[in-house]
Amino acid sequence: MKYLFSFAAVSVLLATPGLSGEKPKPPSDRPVLHNRITGLWMMGQSLCDGSESLPLVTPTDSGWGNYMFKRGVRTWIYGNHCNKPEERPAEQFEFVPLTATKNGGLGETIANGLADHLKSTAFGSHHDGTKRAVEAPHFLTTFAGQGGRFIDELSWIDQSTDVRTPASRRHGGGYYQTSLDDARRAKTQAGAIDKDFTIAALIWMQGEANGGPSGGIMPNRWGKELARPAGQEWYRDRLMSYRKKWSRDLQAITGQSGEIPMFTYQTLGPAGEAQLMAADRDLNITMVGPHYMVPSALNSRYAGRYGDPIHMSADGERWYGEQVAKVIHRVLVKDETWQPLRPRKARVAPDRTSVLVEFQVPRPPLILDETFLPREQYAMGDGFHSLYGFQIRDTARAVSTIKAVEVESPTRIRIRMTSPLKADATFTLSYGLPYAGRIGEITEIRNGPVVADQSTTELLLDGNIGERLKPLIAEGAFHVTNMLTGDAYARIPVRYVHEEDGITVLRFENRERQNNKDFAVGQTLTTLRPFSYGNLRDSDPEKAIYRFADSAYGTRVGKSYPLWNWCVLFHQFPMTEEIE
Repeated sequence: MKYLFSFAAVSVLLATPGLSGEKPKPPSDRPVLHNRITGLWMMGQSLCDGSESLPLVTPTDSGWGNYMFKRGVRTWIYGNHCNKPEERPAEQFEFVPLTATKNGGLGETIANGLADHLKSTAFGSHHDGTKRAVEAPHFLTTFAGQGGRFIDELSWIDQSTDVRTPASRRHGGGYYQTSLDDARRAKTQAGAIDKDFTIAALIWMQGEANGGPSGGIMPNRWGKELARPAGQEWYRDRLMSYRKKWSRDLQAITGQSGEIPMFTYQTLGPAGEAQLMAADRDLNITMVGPHYMVPSALNSRYAGRYGDPIHMSADGERWYGEQVAKVIHRVLVKDETWQPLRPRKARVAPDRTSVLVEFQVPRPPLILDETFLPREQYAMGDGFHSLYGFQIRDTARAVSTIKAVEVESPTRIRIRMTSPLKADATFTLSYGLPYAGRIGEITEIRNGPVVADQSTTELLLDGNIGERLKPLIAEGAFHVTNMLTGDAYARIPVRYVHEEDGITVLRFENRERQNNKDFAVGQTLTTLRPFSYGNLRDSDPEKAIYRFADSAYGTRVGKSYPLWNWCVLFHQFPMTEEIE
């Protein structure tokens, strides 16, 4: 299982460490290779194709000397030889400078952040721009997937062409074959300019589509949902099979002998844990980590509308690309046995008033960060239903109230309870919720000004709570809800906050009301981030090469993307009894 990878260039072996220790890794063999075009092959659904990630933040040549095909990073195009990729015109596969391009509602992808950060690890961010543009390595990025796709629709099974697939979701298929044909085109084009070509890494960003309505996994669009954990095991095995065949088929084209490693993000929902399960079992799959820390496409603007909260903004795409590049470099060049920030063990303290959780921490110490992200919290009685992202439940799903969460050592936290956990019950720990806290009661509702031809409404709350909202305001739009049920449930994205005479004013566009439900005076508002999240991160010092560039939202424009590692999302992690 040897990787053939070129920065200068190198070939390495990977072994993914487990929860309780590192798996053995064979010795690395690093022959120096020259004259290389190095492929970064991407596959996935909407977060990989740049759905609604607009406006672009890398619209021109960045000067790092990386490539895309003239056809673009997105090589699968609906209605354009999608199921017969070999018939695509040869002139569309010339190497051109890597940039982000707009195609309808598709915009920035992770490509520039990914390739340019990898190039910077060889040259440094401040080296001569002319030199880095012309000297190897040159990274070529491609993506052949489509938003909303199931894993078996993106594979050689090509399930999207199955007659049981709704006609509106068939789209011609051919995603997997397009990815393979892209490799053939790259090898041919590299040969034409007298350069070698190999693929260094596979990047996987899929899983949301396979999430079931009851928290399990949907294997297809017509079958029954597979409940946890069987559904997650199914997705785990599917992802491992996908990587093995994808690697094998690409190796046959490029001629490289080593396994091609896969790097995956952690998607939201049940498939996210299954991706981590696959990384634990397959030595050639590495989990980079979650993406919940990046700004949502709720901040995106195109065609007179905003993006869906589940997608990423253009800055979010480029930022996450740098995060992936950081991990690829550490695994393939620095030979690091990478693990994301994740729990290793959770123990109930002897007096049962607290829970101690040990973590695998990429770059200690642990930090509970409530400055960059708002503190995740949902109050309940004299404590919290969830705090900093953590929630404790018993086997009957009853929530135990948390009093505080503290960092106790560089790799351990302590969760303090408002009352001792029952001795005759079993408990589990989960991490990742969207609540950012209650902010007060509505004292007045009034019409706001017309903004960009859109009517608005303003919700007034007593007091100046701008400081409490500062982390939310910093990243852009956020949601507020009355937390009621049924027809009384209301939720809207807030896009403007200001203070006047000791009153906080929250403004929203009327067209964005959830199900057109209204708020009422006296209702208590709770704030939410678009993504489920938590506040636990490490202290990774690696620097990004890019900065926040979209000045139309938030307060971070001009600041570097932080490349800390945030804790993976997890559900019902088991607790043990601590022995004194």
